[in-house]
Amino acid sequence: MNQIDKIRSLNHMLLDEMPGYRAQAQAFPADESSQRRLLRSLMNVRPPMPLRPDFLAVQDELLRAERVRQGVVEVDALPVIDAHPRIALWQGDITRLRADAIVNAANAALLGCFHPCHSCIDNAIHSAAGLQLRQACHALMERQGHPEPNGQAKITPGYNLPARYVLHTVGPVVSGRVTARDRTELASCYRACLACAAEHELESVAFCCISTGEFHFPNEAAAEIAVRTVTDFLQQHVSIKKVVFNVFKDIDATIYRKLLGPDRTP
Repeated sequence: MNQIDKIRSLNHMLLDEMPGYRAQAQAFPADESSQRRLLRSLMNVRPPMPLRPDFLAVQDELLRAERVRQGVVEVDALPVIDAHPRIALWQGDITRLRADAIVNAANAALLGCFHPCHSCIDNAIHSAAGLQLRQACHALMERQGHPEPNGQAKITPGYNLPARYVLHTVGPVVSGRVTARDRTELASCYRACLACAAEHELESVAFCCISTGEFHFPNEAAAEIAVRTVTDFLQQHVSIKKVVFNVFKDIDATIYRKLLGPDRTP
């Protein structure tokens, strides 16, 4: 099958599972870009349930081909910061990073974003990893039996991501002024992810900007907490060889550059 055939086949299988979306699917044009957007939308709204082996075979082939076309960024090759020889700063799509683990800013349900094609990091990571990631998170939450508290960390495989694992953490949602509890919980997200990575003998971790954006933590305050918490942890633990602060927006790149200083020449 070529690319469009794979996409149409996956859409057909998902609509067989979720026939209630057939009418909405009819509104998507037949071109490849529109059908790919339909596929992501259907994957986003699909609830946790067993996955067909034939679906997974085609999905994985599609996502891995897209990963190759997009280009994988090797974390080991990223230049470190002059003042922080185990820290790097990189601006771009976190789903392109080949690290031992990338960090997902999750919500308390820990099942990914169900809003079709939403721009949040949770949606991006689940969409690139494939539907196995939602299933793995569902299994974790079934065993836990309650929503994920703020400031902790869970680990799952990365599936179709370049990263080997995903670390899922729930940061605080800020309403109005940032409280002492907000700051404590955000710092705990960074510590818990690094502790989980160290426990699983991972050597490289890439962090997104936890709790900013949809969760409304002010960017500069969040970055200050992130840098302070990570540098304190690295001073006490040598097993993690590289931490990447991954930013997507220019405003965050400027803030982190000010806090960290210039890159070291590779």
